[in-house]
Amino acid sequence: MRIVVAGGRTQADFLIGDLVKKKHKIVVINDDAAYCDYLSSTHKIPVYHGDPSKYFVLEEAGIKDFDVLVALTHRDADNLAICQYAKRCFGVKKVICTVANPKNADLFKELGVNTVISSTHMIAQYISQAATVENLIKTMSVEDDKVIITEVLVEPNYGCVGKTLMNITLPENAIIGCIIRKSADMIVPNGNTEIKSGDKLLILSSPENQKKVMAAIAN
Repeated sequence: MRIVVAGGRTQADFLIGDLVKKKHKIVVINDDAAYCDYLSSTHKIPVYHGDPSKYFVLEEAGIKDFDVLVALTHRDADNLAICQYAKRCFGVKKVICTVANPKNADLFKELGVNTVISSTHMIAQYISQAATVENLIKTMSVEDDKVIITEVLVEPNYGCVGKTLMNITLPENAIIGCIIRKSADMIVPNGNTEIKSGDKLLILSSPENQKKVMAAIAN
């Protein structure tokens, strides 16, 4: 994919490194000249120096019709401007940004940003989830939070241990899509697949049913 990374410091550095490893075409825009030199020399990619919230800077970077733009500046208003320019003026297919103020997340989505990441909200959500199931490892959302993928490590005392999938009552709009097991690597389960202690379950569900899914697995 062709991806623009606009602004940011440590977050940008980490993200760029990961994307370069995966062979994506990356364009980086940053308003810190010294950091531009660092990113360019570290990742061996073109880096444009300038304020990414300015139209002419995005134009000079040649981002027209890119697949994704990620805005990582520390100013919410700038991130919104970057995303709106990218989508409306340059035809970028999907725009993503971070927000410092979690109250801006819903507003930015209404204004056309495809995915809004609030670190404050994510931390609060993680704490809530971890309190429900201690061995919930991680959760990610797709399709603008319509679907979440939850990875759960099955402990020996979980109620699902020794049961087949057909004997585990999951809520609506939830499915165990994959099991990662040390002895068998990856398993695509069916109704007769038995859950074992130590399995990692990849579960697809709607956000509102996640706690019910966790209860069905653990109790």
